[in-house]
Amino acid sequence: MMKETPPTLTLEATTFNKPQLQEQLSVLEQRQEAQIALAGRSNVGKSSLINMLTKRPKLAMTSSTPGKTLLINHFLVNNEWYLVDLPGYGFALRGKKQVDKIQKIIEDYILGREQMTNLFVLIDCRLEPQKIDLEFMEWLGENEVPFAIIFTKADKLSGGKAKDNVNKYLKKLSEQWEELPPYFLSSSEKKLGRKEILDYIESINRSVKG
Repeated sequence: MMKETPPTLTLEATTFNKPQLQEQLSVLEQRQEAQIALAGRSNVGKSSLINMLTKRPKLAMTSSTPGKTLLINHFLVNNEWYLVDLPGYGFALRGKKQVDKIQKIIEDYILGREQMTNLFVLIDCRLEPQKIDLEFMEWLGENEVPFAIIFTKADKLSGGKAKDNVNKYLKKLSEQWEELPPYFLSSSEKKLGRKEILDYIESINRSVKG
């Protein structure tokens, strides 16, 4: 079996400093490459997922402290498309002013970036449905934003508990959604879901290219 070659990546990180953030975002807005974004609550596992998908263990910095990442990171994959890591939302200890600022940055990116072809919403599969996540997905639906769900940290639950939790979550979503978004079960530790997620991204990129 041939060894898989990790994708070629270029990291372009936009800082939380407003003038520099706006300058770098304006440059990226002019790029034509498709952008696949990741969003979720603080400490949901976005950095670990990026490292797993790219097979680069130290590419995105992980932290056990929620709310530490205050950046929008853009990873250019194979010079073809961007993987965009948005700041984690909903970390109360940041303070309302900071939370509101991060929310605006996330919303401005999502609504203003024509090149974004899909948004992955990351959900910790160990938890009951959280109001902030449900409201965020409802907001995406209202604004006709294409998104899919990645349930993270499946390795933290034993047996079929992870799938049971996912089914309960989907049942909750079906109370408001006539058609459920695509979803994936993942574990960064066990590389679960990697192929399925990358295949989905590839299918989106192919459809965009026509």
